[in-house]
Amino acid sequence: MTLYLATGSPSTEIPDDQLCAALQGVLERWSTAQRVLVLPPDFTRFHSRAGVLTCAAYAHFGHRLADVMPALGTHAPMSPQQLDRMFPGLPHTLVRPHRWREDVVTIGQVPADYVAEVTERICQEPWPAQLNRLVWQGGHDLILSIGQVVPHEVVGMANYNKNLFVGTGGAEGINRSHFIGAAYGMERMMGRGDTPLRRILNYAQDHFCSHLPLLFVLTVVGPGDAGQAVVRGLFVGDDHECFRRASELSAQVNVTLLDEQPARVVAYLDPDEFHSTWLGNKAVYRTRMAIADGGELIVLAPGVKSFGEDPEIDRLIRRFGYRTTPEIMQFVDTHAELRANLSAAAHLIHGSSEHRFRIVYCPGQLTPEEITGVGYDYADLATMQQRYDVRRLQDGWNTMPDGERIYFVRNPALGLWAARARMDEQHAGTEPAA
Repeated sequence: MTLYLATGSPSTEIPDDQLCAALQGVLERWSTAQRVLVLPPDFTRFHSRAGVLTCAAYAHFGHRLADVMPALGTHAPMSPQQLDRMFPGLPHTLVRPHRWREDVVTIGQVPADYVAEVTERICQEPWPAQLNRLVWQGGHDLILSIGQVVPHEVVGMANYNKNLFVGTGGAEGINRSHFIGAAYGMERMMGRGDTPLRRILNYAQDHFCSHLPLLFVLTVVGPGDAGQAVVRGLFVGDDHECFRRASELSAQVNVTLLDEQPARVVAYLDPDEFHSTWLGNKAVYRTRMAIADGGELIVLAPGVKSFGEDPEIDRLIRRFGYRTTPEIMQFVDTHAELRANLSAAAHLIHGSSEHRFRIVYCPGQLTPEEITGVGYDYADLATMQQRYDVRRLQDGWNTMPDGERIYFVRNPALGLWAARARMDEQHAGTEPAA
């Protein structure tokens, strides 16, 4: 097991040409590879630079790069326009769809006693490790899993083997993984690399995937001086050390600790990136630990037109809404349709303020009745954009002309914002069992 490359720091800036050259230098070790599979994230992780790195792999391997499968998880497939923007020059004929409800195989079960041990007995059922058949049975002699390590509400830090078991996983594994994270408590995990679900995924990788020719390519991306996304680190390896090093840097780059809890946070969802609350609720997940009790989160969401990425998930969100954890857990107990879609149940928990603060959604293409029907407050987008002009706001604290003080988050997908006291309280004594 090898860590081939580990470079970066909170102040490092790696331009695209150096990023590609660094990856291609590592790939020289696989000069004899004849059939390569690349697993990048989808367009919702555009800022990860996975698109640039995928194109670098294509330039290096040429016709030997046989398949590119965006790790969609439960997300909608990428459009031709998104493919062209994220992977310029990559032939669409190389792109394979991940059909998470059908094109998967269960490769093993993480034992119930291990799941119970690492989750403090909160979850006591075995966890099914599932992969897309192309990953498991495709006959590749190199599988490149590419993506960004950043705080995440389900697993603590995104990517690494989550890109495999969730990004190219099946309905049962995705459902149970999301529910494990929600039941354990996302505020106990976000911003940490060592969490119960990560240990479960590591178990699956160690016990079931040792024969797969996996190579992980992990970026750490943070805001530059002008607010743009810049690469702070690149890590390439085939074992847990690669992820551990990337997580340590992400904790420095992507976690913003505030000494003051803002009474009002305004978060912006880029319309090219966020079309649903399933994705857009990163505005809730990633800022919830910063917002003061009784405070307010305003979500400017010009591109949001649905709740779920999947029609069935959309229907479930509309039916049950973003309620409190006890309410959602009761719904799971009493409604088989939600029990059969535990990732939706987890998402509903993640998207709730637990009545601690107010969530005001300002969508571009959903009605007031639709927004209030799922438990949020509604405000008119044009009116709120006139007051909170994202072209004039700076990331962080802003004082409005009338003296109102707000905290602005331009892209909630790029980090985690938390009150220092709340972060310390949530993470104290929460180390998962070994």
